[in-house]
Amino acid sequence: MKRSILIFAFFNFLIATAVAQPKLRRNQVQTQAQQKQQQQQTKQGGMTDRMRIMYPTAVDMPEEVVWRRDIYREINLEEESNAGLYDPVEPVGKQMNLFTYVFKLALSGYIPVYEYRLDGNEVLEASSKVDMKTVLDNYHIFYEEKDGKLKVDNSDIPSAEVKMYYLKESAYYDQANSSFHIKPVAFCPVMLREDDFGGEASKYPLFWVKYSEVEPYLSRQSIKTSDINDAAMMTLDDYFTMNKYKGKIYKTANRLGKTLAQIAGNDSTKYTAEQRRIEQELEAFRNNIFGDKMKRDSLDSIAAADPKALKAQKKSRTARTSKTEKASSKSSKPKSSSSSSGSLSVRRQRH
Repeated sequence: MKRSILIFAFFNFLIATAVAQPKLRRNQVQTQAQQKQQQQQTKQGGMTDRMRIMYPTAVDMPEEVVWRRDIYREINLEEESNAGLYDPVEPVGKQMNLFTYVFKLALSGYIPVYEYRLDGNEVLEASSKVDMKTVLDNYHIFYEEKDGKLKVDNSDIPSAEVKMYYLKESAYYDQANSSFHIKPVAFCPVMLREDDFGGEASKYPLFWVKYSEVEPYLSRQSIKTSDINDAAMMTLDDYFTMNKYKGKIYKTANRLGKTLAQIAGNDSTKYTAEQRRIEQELEAFRNNIFGDKMKRDSLDSIAAADPKALKAQKKSRTARTSKTEKASSKSSKPKSSSSSSGSLSVRRQRH
C-alpha cells in the first residue's frame, strides 16, 4: 500500500514538472525575443514602434518621379538664417545645437554615420558605415572607453569648430499628387580648424548622416529662430522640412561628376554665374508647373516650334485684325435713310 502511494506521488510530481516546464520555457523564449528585438531596433537606429507613432516623419520621395534634380549646398552657420543650428555651442540643460545632438546620437549607437569620401559623393549604404571610434581617432577628439562604451565630455565635443554643413537635397515633381517638393537627403558636418600659422581655416568633413534615419530624433529637439523673440522656437525637423536653411550651391548631380569649382576653374565670376543660373532654373521650373505661367503646352509654344503653324497663325491673326478694322469703320459712319424721292428731313415745328 505504501509503495503504491509513493509511485502515485512520483507520477504526480512528473506531471507537475512537465506542465510547469513549458511555461518556464515560454517565458525564456519571450525574454530572448524581446532582447533580440531591442538589439535589432538599436541597429536600425534605435527607433521603436512607439517612437515612430509619436514622432511621425515626412513621406519619403517616390522612387519613380518624372522630374528630379539633386543639389548640394554649403550651409554656413555664420549666416543669420542658419545661426539656430550653431546655438548653443555647449549644451545648456536639454538645449543643444545640431552637431552636439547628432554626435551624441551616433556615439550612443542610435543612428549610423557614413564615410565622407574624397570625391565628395555620399554612399548611404551599410558598406560605407563608419565606426565612431574611428572618427574620434582620426580627428583627435578626446574620449574615454569603459566596458566597451565610448564617453566624450561636452567640453570635448568640437561643436564650436563645426561652422558649416554640406547638405544634399532633392528637388522633385511628384506626379501622383501634382506637387513640387524640396527634400533633404543627407548632411555632413564640416569642421573648420585654423593652422598654427593663423592662415585660412581648413575644412574637415566628418561624416554623412542620412536624413531619414535621424528625422524622428530631430522632431524632439528645438532651436531658436529669432534673435529678438526668445520664445520663437521650431523643431529641427520642421526647420529642414520647411527649407528654412540658406546655402550656396557647390555641386549638382551631373554626368561628368564635376563640382562648380571644377567647371568654373579659378574664375569667381563664372562660379557665381553658375550658381545663379541653377537657382533660376529651379525657380522657373517651380513657377511653370501650374497655372497660366506654364507655356510649354500652350498653343503659342506649339506654333513657335512649328514654322508652318506659326505662319498660319500669323495669317489668321491678320485676317481677324482686318475684319475688326472693317467692322469698326462701318460702325463709325453716320447712318442715313435714302429713297427714290430724295432725302427726308424731320424737324420739330412750332405752332
